[in-house]
Amino acid sequence: MKVTDIVEKIGLKVFSGHEGLGKEVTGGYASDLLSDVMGHAGSGAVWITIQTHRNVMAIASLRDLSAVIITCGENPGDDTMAQSNEEGLPVLGTDLSTFELAGRLYSLIG
Repeated sequence: MKVTDIVEKIGLKVFSGHEGLGKEVTGGYASDLLSDVMGHAGSGAVWITIQTHRNVMAIASLRDLSAVIITCGENPGDDTMAQSNEEGLPVLGTDLSTFELAGRLYSLIG
């Protein structure tokens, strides 16, 4: 499944990183603790978080993630979106809670 499929099926907003919407998704990881994601998220995963700052992009790039999804109606900072566009790594958003989004994502790619 590609990032664009998840965007369409769940109804996510694409904030930035449109160039990477064709990336393959291999799984998901939900955490707001950067060190946890850095140590455990698998390459190709979609990261679900409420974090919006630029450090999110550093971790997503380091772990070779397919996309970042920000939950609870939060919006990424301008510097986060600029980095996302530079790297072609999509930053997506939703009003759903992390719990509800994780369930929907698991149903799609489980």
